[in-house]
Amino acid sequence: MALEDFLSGGGFTVGAMTEGMTSGERADLLQTLAKHRGFLRYTVNGLTDEQAAQRTTVSELCLGGLIKHVAGTEARWMRFAVGGAEAMESEPVDWEGQFRVADGETLAGLLDAYEKVAHQTDDLVATLPDLDASHPLPEAPWFEPGARWSVRRVLLHLIAETSQHAGHADIIREAIDGQKTMG
Repeated sequence: MALEDFLSGGGFTVGAMTEGMTSGERADLLQTLAKHRGFLRYTVNGLTDEQAAQRTTVSELCLGGLIKHVAGTEARWMRFAVGGAEAMESEPVDWEGQFRVADGETLAGLLDAYEKVAHQTDDLVATLPDLDASHPLPEAPWFEPGARWSVRRVLLHLIAETSQHAGHADIIREAIDGQKTMG
């Protein structure tokens, strides 16, 4: 399947509940996020579970692990958008295993979980009263002390995170079987 066909029909689209309900800035943000989700999903198109779990570099990264990481990261940041750092940290993160496919996980299962997160994000963004609502960031060495992020800033971060990992995925996929997302 060509990338254009995948993105227009087989990749992520804005969630069913929000399609047609958003306009302007929200629609632009959600459509951009959906496009980059589609690029990431396209990189695993036609792979087996074994290929999705294959590491092709010295890092822990594999395609299934990237899907799992991006889904988990999106869910965490959307909890932050609604309830701040405490809500973001309310569910434990497997920091060591988030980039690997665990025993019993399948590519189809990881993609289904990612799609559910995506629809929840889309529906939440469509219904939040204010993209300017903000919360203090959790304490971490990579965040400026006392900084706050708005819902808008969270969405921009998710777009950047998803885009960055779609690039990682493209490199890993090319190492597996020569398939390229672009070109």
